[in-house]
Amino acid sequence: MFDRRKRISPYRKKRLIFVLLMFLVFIVGGYNQERISLEYRIGPKDLLEISVFGLDDLNTTVRVSEEGKITLPLLGEVKVQGLTKTEVEKELARLLEKKYLQNPQVTVFIKEYQSKRVSILGAVQNPGPYELLGRQTLLQIISEAGGMTEDAGETIIIIRQLADGSSKTLRIPAEELIVKGDAKLNIVLQPGDIINIPVDKIVHVYVFGQVRNPGALAVKRSHIPTLLQAIAQAGGFGERASKGGVLIKRINKEGQEIQIKVNVKDIIKGKKKDIQLQENDVVFVPETIF
Repeated sequence: MFDRRKRISPYRKKRLIFVLLMFLVFIVGGYNQERISLEYRIGPKDLLEISVFGLDDLNTTVRVSEEGKITLPLLGEVKVQGLTKTEVEKELARLLEKKYLQNPQVTVFIKEYQSKRVSILGAVQNPGPYELLGRQTLLQIISEAGGMTEDAGETIIIIRQLADGSSKTLRIPAEELIVKGDAKLNIVLQPGDIINIPVDKIVHVYVFGQVRNPGALAVKRSHIPTLLQAIAQAGGFGERASKGGVLIKRINKEGQEIQIKVNVKDIIKGKKKDIQLQENDVVFVPETIF
């Protein structure tokens, strides 16, 4: 008979660990972030308030253009996209000192963070754009998006825009971050980051006959088991299992059913390699006649 006793699947274990980990993330309040100095980098549509000490005529409020530039009295167009507030202050002071002023004191205040967003796509409950509130981490945004779905893949991909207009791709192993809780991987996000959690589809293989828990095995496509692994996941061989005549039924690319007869004893003894199963394979373990 099929064993209907509830067992916690590996995915549900990961979900429980993720919830506990998120609780700790918010309690600790960014423990790992104290070691990471990451000032906000200005982007298009941000609103900047610029003041030059002692020269009110040069004070202005200006919005960053789509090209990442601002237009100022005396200086004209200045590119600020990708710079921090401090870097903009230094650059404006340098330009003013070069032509007009001695030791100018420039202050920049960001009034509106229009470009302070990230997007999360793929295998999360609520994909879409999210506002960054302060220095938020990868786990915090995944949590805001409702957490990862059952079909989430093994790798979290982050596409990050750089100041020179190029981009780089970061790859975070999901299990190391969520299950093992590697704080080094819980990076601080930057405005404009695109987080993609690719889908790893849930597929099935089937094990019937003389095993302890016959039925369907739901697995991720990247983790389809071998023959011995599938039998083990089905509870192992029953007492009357014929290990010498295990059948694998498979539908080939032409849509035809083929049967593969396997002497599992040879695999166990190391005489033959274990067989990698495929999606929708049916394994049948016959009963011994002796």
